[in-house]
Amino acid sequence: MPIRTRPTTWRTLATAATAALTATLLTPAAADAAAPRESRPVHSYADAIREAVWVDTGLDEDLDGRTDRVAVDIVRPREAGRAGRKVPVIMDASPYYSCCGRGNESQTKTYDGHGDIVRMPLFYDNWFVPRGYAVVGVDLAGTSRSDGCVDVGGRSDIRSAKAVVDWLNGRATAYSSRTGGERVRADWTDGSTGMIGKSWDGTIANGVAATGVKGLKTIVPIAAISSWYDYYFTQGAPLYDSGPDWLARYVQTPEAREHCTEVARELTDGAPRTGDRTPLWTERDYVRAAKKVRASVFLVHGMQDLNVRMQHVGPWWDALGKNGVRRKIWLSQTGHVDPFDFRRAEWVRTLHRWFDHELKGIDNGIDREPVADIERAPDEWVTSTAWPPRGTHTVTLRPAHGARDGVGTLGLRPGRGTASFTDDPALDETDWATRIDTPTPEKAGFATRPLTRDLRLAGSSRVTVTVTPSTPTAHLSAVLVDLGPDTIRDYADAGEGIVTLPERTCWGASTEGDSSCYRETRAKTADVGHTVVSRGWADLGEHAGTGRGEPLVPGKRYTIALDLAAADHVVPRGHRLALIVAGTDRGLIDPPADSPTLTLDLARTSARVPFAGGAAAFARATSGPPVTAPHTAPDGVRPPAATAHRVPGETR
Repeated sequence: MPIRTRPTTWRTLATAATAALTATLLTPAAADAAAPRESRPVHSYADAIREAVWVDTGLDEDLDGRTDRVAVDIVRPREAGRAGRKVPVIMDASPYYSCCGRGNESQTKTYDGHGDIVRMPLFYDNWFVPRGYAVVGVDLAGTSRSDGCVDVGGRSDIRSAKAVVDWLNGRATAYSSRTGGERVRADWTDGSTGMIGKSWDGTIANGVAATGVKGLKTIVPIAAISSWYDYYFTQGAPLYDSGPDWLARYVQTPEAREHCTEVARELTDGAPRTGDRTPLWTERDYVRAAKKVRASVFLVHGMQDLNVRMQHVGPWWDALGKNGVRRKIWLSQTGHVDPFDFRRAEWVRTLHRWFDHELKGIDNGIDREPVADIERAPDEWVTSTAWPPRGTHTVTLRPAHGARDGVGTLGLRPGRGTASFTDDPALDETDWATRIDTPTPEKAGFATRPLTRDLRLAGSSRVTVTVTPSTPTAHLSAVLVDLGPDTIRDYADAGEGIVTLPERTCWGASTEGDSSCYRETRAKTADVGHTVVSRGWADLGEHAGTGRGEPLVPGKRYTIALDLAAADHVVPRGHRLALIVAGTDRGLIDPPADSPTLTLDLARTSARVPFAGGAAAFARATSGPPVTAPHTAPDGVRPPAATAHRVPGETR
């Protein structure tokens, strides 16, 4: 268990915590002596070797006439080298080590007078170095102490980290300084590498794994991007009023800004705000290269992450499974939050066991445990042996007119006629769901009767609409909503579902310059009358699925399928499941040039939703004696009012 501390007593109590942990973990049963079930903190963190090397990427992105070198900071156990034992590596490659910081406390790297690392952000080195791992922090090209240019998920970003994996396995060259210097060999490692990181860092792990590089044994992507197109657009609809050129400028060094004008131009020209799929986006789509992945994947994501949205989970998870990749997944109720800050003790324990198994080959049984952990309510978790769970089947739901004009139903029978709505960019999904039982001009809403049984939705949904627009441009939103009272994590709050506390707990060993003690958190909750389960958006001009939008002909009918994000949610007995189709979802997509009225053909509109138990489960949950729906205020969590310049890796 962690040791709680006061903010001013890091070092003393961190040392006590380490001693207590060591005393506990160094008392194995005699039967475990020959085959330990976990790595133990037998190495001195204070005496660890701290060094820096610069790895040659083989690229010259900044066009200075010499190949770019990326800075690699290393913390590794001294005793292993003395004993002739080679150690595996845990690596976090990031653009944020100097510009923005890592973790809930925005830690940056710090150095001594010789340029060697003093503080490595996050707890990884504090915890894992004493347990016989090296921890490596890589400055992506164009950031901090590295040469080159930031190209936002392209070859420079990915080669920054892949070259380091190659060096750790004897296939690339490193030097003792940024220019000149002696060659340095990684003769202290066995080459087994695991990559970890949140957001952009985790995205780099996805991208490096998609190269199939040898020696990368596992990745742990947290709230990570799997396709950069889907970070900026969704089926042609823009999510932000900026592109990768702005993001590159945000993180790169002044030197890189000066010398990387060609890369900046490529980012601008290759990512037009039309939403067209260009070769730039193809290069940054890791899902299409999933067949190359050799590493296992432990994926962590917040189901209400409105920065790196759940659209990045479903396609990546499915592609990995299709290609036989060993997988594990945690899905929380949070927004863009690291598991260290929403499930700390279990996260450290599980991550430790995962790396022990994947990098040290310790048979601790984690590969035989449930694949998925899902947060069902704040701090309440359930597991599944597979994800989506076995017996999950897609069910086609149909919207139809209800007893009152403008208030529709959702069931298994096809509807007839039409339903119309007018795009109102000032409104969002909370406005729509709050008025689900009231005819309003900005949405078309359809809901089941109150359920007679709990109904679990798990996986990715798709909503197909046939719609007639009144203008040459139109954006569409489709939202699945649980209508009923609940207490959930307040993902739209500044902490995205957590509150940071003044108390600290310590996780591993500390030094004067690198404390293992971090501020604790608790769940930030909200009492709501409805919960958005899954969302999807599209530009109707992308109806042909060619990756290139086209102007619409007003009055002409179009059919388009909107891919909704993966989710895992139980709609409880007495609640209703609703489908809402509308235009601009304020704060989540940008509006089109026009404000169209759109007319749905109900007979040609449907939602394919994955339910545990399939059609039979849905039929049972929507039949039987009437259930009185709970009376509650209909408000839900309101999404952010603006999406401009979102940065993967930062909280709002």
